[in-house]
Amino acid sequence: MKPYPYFSPTTKGLDFDGMKSAIASAPEGSIILLHACAHNPTGVDPTRDQWKEIAKIVRAKKHFPFFDCAYQGFASGSLENDAWAVRYFVSQGFELCIAQSFAKNFGLYGERAGAFHFVTGPGPDAQDTVGRIASQLAILQRSEISNPPAYGARIASLVLNDEALFKEWEANLRTMAGRIIDMRKALRAKLEELSGQEGSWKHITEQIGMFSFTGLTEKQVLKIREEAHVYMTKNGRISMAGLNTGNVEYVAKAMDKVVKEVQ
Repeated sequence: MKPYPYFSPTTKGLDFDGMKSAIASAPEGSIILLHACAHNPTGVDPTRDQWKEIAKIVRAKKHFPFFDCAYQGFASGSLENDAWAVRYFVSQGFELCIAQSFAKNFGLYGERAGAFHFVTGPGPDAQDTVGRIASQLAILQRSEISNPPAYGARIASLVLNDEALFKEWEANLRTMAGRIIDMRKALRAKLEELSGQEGSWKHITEQIGMFSFTGLTEKQVLKIREEAHVYMTKNGRISMAGLNTGNVEYVAKAMDKVVKEVQ
């Protein structure tokens, strides 16, 4: 197992050239793990054009795409938009699998509910392939899980199969994602107001989803934790969902202060 370049500390965005180069140089037939949307921990997603380039490389090297889909609906607020990358790969005839979690977008974190999807490639023997895959998955789940808790899965199933509940859930997702997007805008605006440099914190709004790589160094993180009791991981990752209208200005002032005082 090998990691590939993804986040650029310089631009605080996607290291797309590094990512492409690593995927292209991986041994033919490698399994490539990809985040469908709202990349954790960086909050940086490829654009649709970049996804198309990634797909071309994956096809050329006969790689197998494995999508991690943990935040559908939490990135843009649209289930359709957030599923675009996965659906594009499927439309291109890729055989792939998707690990989908309902922990966040259904509020079922303690239940660990989700779904595993395996999409077979098109072909005359596709139906036989489905049967073989299903039998292997049945063996694996029996040995690894046997009888998983049903409570969370039944809640998800109820909502997904009821038109009225599904629409209500979509509205809830738009509310949640919209609030996080608003907090990104508010944090960036206050930071740039304090720094006096327009665009200096643009990565806050260019990133997407629950998390953001702020760009703070480990020294700055430890300082802001000690002095302002603002907590984030040592690599500067902050949960945007923790911000609200009552604390965003306090957090912005603390971040501005520590960036100016600690190099």
